[in-house]
Amino acid sequence: MTDDDGISARLRKRIRRDFPDAEVARGVAGALRGLAEELEYWGQDPERLMAAALFVADGKVRGLREAVLLGRVDGRDLLVAGGLAYEDWPEVMDAELGAR
Repeated sequence: MTDDDGISARLRKRIRRDFPDAEVARGVAGALRGLAEELEYWGQDPERLMAAALFVADGKVRGLREAVLLGRVDGRDLLVAGGLAYEDWPEVMDAELGAR
């Protein structure tokens, strides 16, 4: 389930955990939404793409910038870097973010 802005509650919770400053968290959410919109043509689960970028970022703004750039160049590389490239990606996301 996603909020009106396209970010699930569990992903929003992880954003707040990794980026506790409210302004930074809003910026992170915006960057993740933008990335998911840019990669929409690819047909992947948007939450999967956003989570991969968030996992790559590892709580660092610079890491998020790098993840977004990586995703823009090749979304598959982003999924690999974020640990969500293989068939077990739903289980990995549940382990990292909690069940849907």
